[in-house]
Amino acid sequence: MQATFRAPVRGAGPGRFGRRERSGYHRRPFRPGRVRLNLPDYPFQPRRFDRGDGLEMSYLDEGQGPAVVMVHGNPTWSYYYRHLVLALRGSHRCIVPDHIGMGFSDKPDDSRYRYTLDSRIDDLERLLAAVEPERPVTLVLHDWGGLIGLGWALRHPQRVVRLVLLNTAGFTMPADKRLPGLLKLGRDSSLGALLIRGFNAFSGGATRLAVKKPMPAAERRAFTAPYDSWANRIATLRFVQDIPLGAGDPAWNTVTEIGRRLPEFADRPALLLWGMQDFVFDHTCLREFRRALPQAQAREYVDAGHYVLEDARAEVLDEVQAFFKAHPVAG
Repeated sequence: MQATFRAPVRGAGPGRFGRRERSGYHRRPFRPGRVRLNLPDYPFQPRRFDRGDGLEMSYLDEGQGPAVVMVHGNPTWSYYYRHLVLALRGSHRCIVPDHIGMGFSDKPDDSRYRYTLDSRIDDLERLLAAVEPERPVTLVLHDWGGLIGLGWALRHPQRVVRLVLLNTAGFTMPADKRLPGLLKLGRDSSLGALLIRGFNAFSGGATRLAVKKPMPAAERRAFTAPYDSWANRIATLRFVQDIPLGAGDPAWNTVTEIGRRLPEFADRPALLLWGMQDFVFDHTCLREFRRALPQAQAREYVDAGHYVLEDARAEVLDEVQAFFKAHPVAG
């Protein structure tokens, strides 16, 4: 399978971030500026990867050196990692995919793609098999990226040399944790689905509720830009609907297995960076990671929310760079 580099022609597909139409693409590096988007601190040229079935993922491939794979969650995209990429690309190769339905990746309907955790893990496996098939990798994981990245890691444990975890999960919901009401509304009700797909409530709301420091308007627009229509918000809803709460849910068995095997990585250098004002991936999730990875270094940011890279940007960048220097990996 071969990665390809393509860019959408204006007007192809439904909306600026629409599903790919074969006649609307040509071979040249993708440049976000061609669709007149203002993406502060995102000077990158995303690349395109064909999964093998005509659906394409967008991903960043910046820098040279030891490989660092950054996996985002919902409703973010590679834009979330922009400052970390800028900080590391001088010394590391940073690979940052946009999941199908997210960012600059294709956004198919349910007839062309199964929006489940297992599909996400398969996508990451296909991408890395094509662009970084053999070398050791460091995983940087946030939100759903924890389960996706750790799911891949359990298939390739020998390749994982370092872990950086930011407000994420690697297990089923802790026993003393309950799904917040806003997520339950989106997961289980037609009203929630309407709000997410009709009004972009999940992506838009996250730019305010996932931070404790007000996010500049231009950055809020950048985070929400890929989700500009009902069709292009499908993944933000499907992720919420895929939250596993019981044995009958599609992701339950996979998440249970990830949690059972998470201690297998207790011998790897690990860094836990946590915004303590996160009402979803809160202190209970941090506690579970500390139990499974007792050797991990942990930093708590008491005034930061779920988007810890936004609220505590300078501190997080410093911690990651210091951690990498303390645990070097050959390039």
